[in-house]
Amino acid sequence: MKDGGAALSRWEDLDVDAQIDLRIAFGYYLDGLPPTCSLEAKVERFHRWLLARGVAYQDPNLESSAGVARSRGG
Repeated sequence: MKDGGAALSRWEDLDVDAQIDLRIAFGYYLDGLPPTCSLEAKVERFHRWLLARGVAYQDPNLESSAGVARSRGG
């Protein structure tokens, strides 16, 4: 994670250019992972990847994207 104890930036607070840059970088990261059709798995991957970069993300289309990892014991 970014800077040990540094506060997380909220995805919603990032400007559009920063969000696009992160989505592009995440796409390259996904190229190295096995494909999945599961929306929950996709959101969980994005959530964890962003956390490692100091960004908190919650998908507004799911009840709680943070709850996805918890519900699976992650």
